[in-house]
Amino acid sequence: MRRISFGAAVAAAVWLGPLAAPAGAVEPSPNRVARALEPVLARPELAAAFWGVEVCGLASGKTLFSRNAAQAFRPASTMKLVTTAATLDALGPDARLRTTVETAGRLDGLGRILGDVYLVGRGDPTLGSRTTPGRPSGVFEAMAGELAAAGVRRIEGRVVGHEGAFAGERRGSDWTWEDLAWAYATEVSALSWEDNVVVVRLAAGEREGDPAVLDVWPPSDTLSIRASVTTSAAGPQAVRLEREPGTNAVTLSGTVPLGGEWTGELAVADPARHAAAAFSAALAARGIRVALPAVSSREPLPAAARVLASHESPPLAELVRAVNKESQNLHAEMLLRALGAQRGEGSEAKGHEAVLALLDRLGVPHDGWRMTDGSGLARTDLVTPRGLAALIAAMDRHPAAAAFRASLPIAGRDGTLEKRMRGTAAEGNVSAKTGTLSLVNALAGYVTTRGGERLAFVFFVNNNASRSREAVKALDDAAAALAALP
Repeated sequence: MRRISFGAAVAAAVWLGPLAAPAGAVEPSPNRVARALEPVLARPELAAAFWGVEVCGLASGKTLFSRNAAQAFRPASTMKLVTTAATLDALGPDARLRTTVETAGRLDGLGRILGDVYLVGRGDPTLGSRTTPGRPSGVFEAMAGELAAAGVRRIEGRVVGHEGAFAGERRGSDWTWEDLAWAYATEVSALSWEDNVVVVRLAAGEREGDPAVLDVWPPSDTLSIRASVTTSAAGPQAVRLEREPGTNAVTLSGTVPLGGEWTGELAVADPARHAAAAFSAALAARGIRVALPAVSSREPLPAAARVLASHESPPLAELVRAVNKESQNLHAEMLLRALGAQRGEGSEAKGHEAVLALLDRLGVPHDGWRMTDGSGLARTDLVTPRGLAALIAAMDRHPAAAAFRASLPIAGRDGTLEKRMRGTAAEGNVSAKTGTLSLVNALAGYVTTRGGERLAFVFFVNNNASRSREAVKALDDAAAALAALP
């Protein structure tokens, strides 16, 4: 899925969806909704799976269809609806997250900073090519330019990647060890750059037996890569990755066939040091030498620290678009911790306190819920269809409703729904968050019926041991059936 680049074009392209039912719209009866959905839910290929469904009218607030709606289900990435709703509520759609360069060291007459320089992260998930497409270090280059303009020529210390705004373990709770090597489960840091990911490519050599050509983007020495991959005759690629969780030492072995290529998006351990090293390189490119290697820290900043340069994120309304349209796990986790920071500690636990406060204030039932992380990657997250549908309906009336709706993928148009439901009544109509884990598929959001009535819906399929594509097809057909209701 393509990344969202943040700029003027993003704000101009916001799709708000149908916001109000046209005059004369009639809410479909529960019997009509049941006749539309029951054949989908009764498909034999999903007979052993566990369905959870809640459909309600947004105008009336009435439940129009329910199946196991008070039972707890693993929500997968529909958990991001909960995180983004709470973040929009607490911070507001216009909030921005600030990254600064600070020091307590004296700038002497020779252009030297006599001490360390701190690159201070406060949860901006967009540092990198999301902000400056094609130039991952663009933000760092701009801040290095500010230092150069102030007369800085040398730093007689370290660049310290400061991640103290967030507390707790960098890895999400209950993530599996198989996930931790890859981009979708990268470590969570208040100072994150280029999504804390390094893209590794292995291209076949000229002849059979030649070593594969290794390329790393963005250029970085954070990952220590040992590659012994060779070129094989035409056939399937067979690349093996070995990596101890929590380290940046990666070993690649195996073969790539002639004319072939292997690509891996690898998570970075210690993201704040990774960012600090990239900033050090940007300083060097501006002629500012740093005496010592980059490090990371959560220790309190020096009391006398002053700001030398700064950068602000795009508005929060744009940040939640990346979370929900792309299903971006790292960004969801960063927003959960930024939410916690508003309550005194940038932790999962404090973020979840804010979520519960919102649910209680909106009257959203959350009996049976268990919130382990903010992205839904944890296999121990639990949500009820009734509660999630109530939250979706409440957010339709919330002051941040437009930003919440605009963050959702649109069927057949963009995000994780770009290629789904095309040619059906749902295309361009359904705006909903997807969810996928092993044995889990989900879809939750808004739909307007052919008769003009707006509905909120939640569809969960759990414990599905058959092919995931059959569950996805059923979810799409269920949403399209709602869209086709007269």
